[in-house]
Amino acid sequence: MRLRALLDTDALGLRLLGGEDELDRSVRGVMTTDLRDPSRYLSGGELVLTGLAWRRDAGDSEPFVRILVQAGVAALAAGEAELGAVPEDLVLACAKHRLPLFAVHESVAFATVTEHVVRQVSGERAGDLAAVVDRHRRMMTSGPAGGGPDVVLDLLGTDLDLRAWVLSPTGRLIAGSKVAGPALPAETCARLAAEHLAATRSGRRGPHRLPLDGSTFSLFPIRSSGRSPQAARDMRETVLSDWLLAVEADAGDWAEERLDLLQGVTQLIAVERDRRDAARTVRRRLAQEVLELVQTGAAPAEIAARLRVAAPVLLPGLGAAPHWQVVVARVEWDGAAPAGGPVAQSLLEEILVDPLATGPEPSDRIAVAHTGDEAIALVPLPAVAADQDGSETGLLADALLRAVREPLSAGLADDGRLTLGVSAAVHSAEGLRGALEEARHARRVAAARPGRVCAAGHQELASHVLLLPFVPDDVRRAFTARLLDPLTDYDRRHRAELIPTLEAFLDCDGSWTRCATRLHLHVNTLRYRVGRIEQLTGRDLSRLEDKLDFFLALRMS
Repeated sequence: MRLRALLDTDALGLRLLGGEDELDRSVRGVMTTDLRDPSRYLSGGELVLTGLAWRRDAGDSEPFVRILVQAGVAALAAGEAELGAVPEDLVLACAKHRLPLFAVHESVAFATVTEHVVRQVSGERAGDLAAVVDRHRRMMTSGPAGGGPDVVLDLLGTDLDLRAWVLSPTGRLIAGSKVAGPALPAETCARLAAEHLAATRSGRRGPHRLPLDGSTFSLFPIRSSGRSPQAARDMRETVLSDWLLAVEADAGDWAEERLDLLQGVTQLIAVERDRRDAARTVRRRLAQEVLELVQTGAAPAEIAARLRVAAPVLLPGLGAAPHWQVVVARVEWDGAAPAGGPVAQSLLEEILVDPLATGPEPSDRIAVAHTGDEAIALVPLPAVAADQDGSETGLLADALLRAVREPLSAGLADDGRLTLGVSAAVHSAEGLRGALEEARHARRVAAARPGRVCAAGHQELASHVLLLPFVPDDVRRAFTARLLDPLTDYDRRHRAELIPTLEAFLDCDGSWTRCATRLHLHVNTLRYRVGRIEQLTGRDLSRLEDKLDFFLALRMS
């Protein structure tokens, strides 16, 4: 707003004391101060309000005005409530430095002036930003992207003083404005994503607000710009793939105009999101072609030829990938629900990106296909390191989910489940079929575990746990009931803790001394409890077969 507009508002009770030639200056903000040197709190363009408490004598006016001018303020307004008329020495100092000076009538509170200026400046900024955003939208939709989400977030920072970030549904930082300061910590990003997904699944209307670490964040969904309301009748089809805009501000008291503006910003960022998805089409097609060749038993030479085509796309500049891994993910919903394959595909494309990587580009080297409720990723590895024992390492199952488990669990709520399996690295086309089956077996092992988000890797397939997921449920129940129910009933009646004792005894490999130490028992007490277990079940814990039966029963219970 212009200084001239302040004089045209009778409710402000301002009287011009000097600076008529400077009334076309723009006001960018307002500040109230009685400090002798307020420069550290000034950024330029402010209307400074003062009650003159800093002035002890006439010699104080000149230094004070000089500080304001050097800081680039737009004007000074002095209150008449304390000293009556504005001192002549202040009027002369402002005239000398060409600083417009207003007198504020004693009946007008500084808060009234402040509220009016803030309201006018915010409205004008919103209008200016809306025009800029509209120009940027037209530029992006008619040609190459104009700088991506970062450019839009910079506009929010410079024009509305809003710190904002774009996050993936797993909490990965995709974009942030340069004026937003340091990047958000990974833990904060995960909390924001989890809150957004939980609020969306519960049906709460956005923007969602979250107090966190002394600040309040408002969360806006970024939905595909090409999606019609009928295109996704079930939110579970999209909630785990939509980006979100996190703004460090409380949108609860925002005017409708500002909320509409932020919605326009999310639509603008959605254009970039759609372009990113379109760029994935080639990689998805490559993965689908390789997968079909592998599953139909095509000749290794044919698969190798297709991999040679895929490698330059997935690993630009490398030419070929010496190793590949296969990752299988499945998303399942309770009751009547959409097929989970597309959701699993989007999640894999995000999960397989380093959680510390920023920007939309790191996923450009991942090819994921889907069929039914299952998604399959073909992951090229430029090099595979070896552990000290000589075994090869690459992607590790649980490490993939460690950083994203919290937000994904919130998005799956109480009716969804994600399970994931990872194969060992293979170095030829001949190994891909085995790697695919290995990843599928690992995923079934993960599915046998409790929890909404579970993973298993190829390292676990050499263990007895591989067999457990394939035991029919009725056989499991009968087996565990026959062995453990007598102990459970006895514990319930006598609080004897036979089940915990059995678990500790087996975990200590049958060592009386180690087990007694772990349970803080005398060895004779431990021998009594083990004897009671044997009496109730008719088993002998000195026999390997009976130890194994108890071990499996505990694992399946």
